[in-house]
Amino acid sequence: MTMTVAPDGTMRCLYTEEIDLSAIGNMAIQRTSNVNPDDMGQWWAEILPDGPLLGPFAKRSEALAAEIDYIENNVL
Repeated sequence: MTMTVAPDGTMRCLYTEEIDLSAIGNMAIQRTSNVNPDDMGQWWAEILPDGPLLGPFAKRSEALAAEIDYIENNVL
């Protein structure tokens, strides 16, 4: 898990259940992306609100991996 910490102590990360983040302090969870199929069965990762549309991918797992990679390298 990648976490960034701002000078004011605010932490940002991609939410997973690896760590109980509520034990660290107050949380604010915000959706950053969606992964959905199109009419042809291809998968797309949409980074919100103004990010790129990643894909198409043949498998949902590929779209999820691309989504995580993009968020960890460009959003956090």
